[in-house]
Amino acid sequence: TPMRAALLWTWYPAEIMEENRLLEQMLRRRSVRTYTGEKVPMEKLNRIIEAGLSAPSSRGRGSCELIVIRDRQMLLTLSGCRMGSARMLAGADCCIAVLGNEEVSDVWVEDCSIALAQMHLMADAEGVGSCIIQGRLREANPSGLTTENYARAFLKFPSTYRLLGFLSLGMPDGHPEPHKEEDLHFEKVHIHTF
Repeated sequence: TPMRAALLWTWYPAEIMEENRLLEQMLRRRSVRTYTGEKVPMEKLNRIIEAGLSAPSSRGRGSCELIVIRDRQMLLTLSGCRMGSARMLAGADCCIAVLGNEEVSDVWVEDCSIALAQMHLMADAEGVGSCIIQGRLREANPSGLTTENYARAFLKFPSTYRLLGFLSLGMPDGHPEPHKEEDLHFEKVHIHTF
């Protein structure tokens, strides 16, 4: 589209756009909810964790903390942390709970969101299937038990820590087709004013 061409020409030299591996990886990234049962190799899991730990945070305070869960029974229990939306944890090899310390930063939600997104992207780059499970402002059951309180009971994190969500991880049983550049909604980009 003309808008896309104008944006790319304005912001990126042609040689960068011709081969931008990061953009290709971002387009390839998809949520994967079914897994083979094969273990995620430790070196891949470590790189995923490093991606989360390297995420920027407000004023460099690092309000985000991670809990890695590989215990089968805990994964089964956590698969009930959200009404219908966390079932993939029952078949995952592991998951990472992403927590923010609200006493460290008032923008812990943003800090944790960046870390979660970076881990999700790194998982795909490593050939590991992953899916973000939102926990903040979600319920575990119709009685009103929050996903956060459900998770806190099993993961034992202090009350000053808040749950943003989880990243389920497993070796993928298939991978959805990558997004296509031509499917990006450049009409949502506005120049100077809305």
